[in-house]
Amino acid sequence: MRIWSIHPKYLDSKGFVALWREALLAKNVLEGKTAGYRNHPQLDRFKNSEHPLDAINQYLSFIYDESVNRHFAFDSTKFRKHTVPLFITVTEGQIVFEFEHLLSKLKVREINLYKTLKETRTIIPHPMFKIIKGKIEKWERVKQD
Repeated sequence: MRIWSIHPKYLDSKGFVALWREALLAKNVLEGKTAGYRNHPQLDRFKNSEHPLDAINQYLSFIYDESVNRHFAFDSTKFRKHTVPLFITVTEGQIVFEFEHLLSKLKVREINLYKTLKETRTIIPHPMFKIIKGKIEKWERVKQD
């Protein structure tokens, strides 16, 4: 499952489309509509939030907004727009881990974007994540595909 904590603006087209699909799968899991991925570690952050479905819908909403900026044709009927802002914390270590993981993927499949992003000094998280001090949590060590 590819549910990134970093801002979706960093993703290349392939990674961005995968993010959309995986977040929709996560929504289906949280709604009890699929048997797969029910216990995936990246779902814990949503499961453990006060309102899991509202959280995943908000996550999808931000991805959708980015898709509009990129002129992608994602379907806005696939999620419910959530009006009350929700935030989930993520550790600094997780943000760095994910960004480095993304860079390793981009180095192979999108070298120009890799060259641009490798100079990044301040990594911006997905808009619903608030960065806190800390290392990578045990459940966060699961490598993203």
